[in-house]
Formats: sequence, C-alpha cells, structure tokens
Amino acid sequence: MDYVKMRAIAEQLDAYAEQLEGSWSVEIGPSGPVLAMTRPPKRHAGTVRRICSQLGDQLLGMHPGYICAGGPEIEQPAIGRMRLPDAIVIPEAALDEEGFAVDATQVLAVVEIVSPSNPHNDYIEKLADYPAMGIPHYMIVDPRTGTIEVHSDPCKGCYTRKDAYIYGDAVPFGPWTVATSEFRRYGRAGE
Repeated sequence: MDYVKMRAIAEQLDAYAEQLEGSWSVEIGPSGPVLAMTRPPKRHAGTVRRICSQLGDQLLGMHPGYICAGGPEIEQPAIGRMRLPDAIVIPEAALDEEGFAVDATQVLAVVEIVSPSNPHNDYIEKLADYPAMGIPHYMIVDPRTGTIEVHSDPCKGCYTRKDAYIYGDAVPFGPWTVATSEFRRYGRAGE
C-alpha cells in the first residue's frame, strides 16, 4: 500500500479516535496505520518534561530557533512511516506550518519513554524506523529498568552506535547532555 493511502487511513483513524473516550494515538509503522490507546503514567510525563526542559535550555545557545517539545507527529513518506515521539528536537518554525506532521528531514533528535505495556514499539519498531527516517539521534529512556540507550550515527537505515547508561548518569545525547538524577522509575504495575 502506498504512503498516500496509508496516510488517508491514518487520518480516518485519527478522526474516529476523537469520538472515543481516553487518549489515542495513530502511527504508521511497518505493518501500516495503527490506532493505540495511550495512558502513560505520570512519571512518563515527568520524564518528558525534564528532558524537554534540559534540551530546551541547551538549544537556545547551540541551535537557535530549535526547540524540544512533546509531539508533533513526524513523517517520512518515502519509506511510508509516521511516528509520534514523546519528545522531538525541531525548528520552532515547523510548528507554524500547515498540516499535522513535521517532515523527518527537519528533526535533529527524538526521545521515547518506554511504555510499561509495549516496550517492543520503542526497542524494535521505532529503533528501525527512526534511522530509516534519517533522524540523527534517538534516546530510549526505560523507567521500568532505570536504563537509557542513546543511538546515533545512522547509516543505511540503522544506527551504527549505541551507548548505554543508567539513571543518575549525565547522558551525552548528540551535542547535548541530559542529567538523569531526577528521573523516576515506574512503581508496581507501571505507576
């Protein structure tokens, strides 16, 4: 199925999701459009906020005009992918453009906080999609285990470098550093 058709299906799913109770997201992965209920724990949101705040401060001096924000969707029509990262480093001006998704070529980095219910999505599917989309830096933060992986140097659709860290480390992430001492692990049942 071509990307235009998948994108049309994704938009129909998104319109349908607006009628449902709860919070839903639509992404286009290797199997096509997927509608998933999202109910991240508060600690998930806290980690996203801490990362966006730290990167935002560093971007002011290192990459003027760029921000770190939660969402929006990013897409790479050439490979038929659309993803909704937890945090994204993009030009602030991209948020003023028409449409719903940012072109992946504008993205400097993405961050995913592992969900207690679907870690496979971050460690397998998105780990394949983000380098294929040409995104230079991908950080996976796992509150289940208190670990962090930083992937970089995409080449031929794969990241060629992986660095592992634990909560408490100052984590090099591209040209930036993320302090993780205030990150919190999930409690029982992913709380």
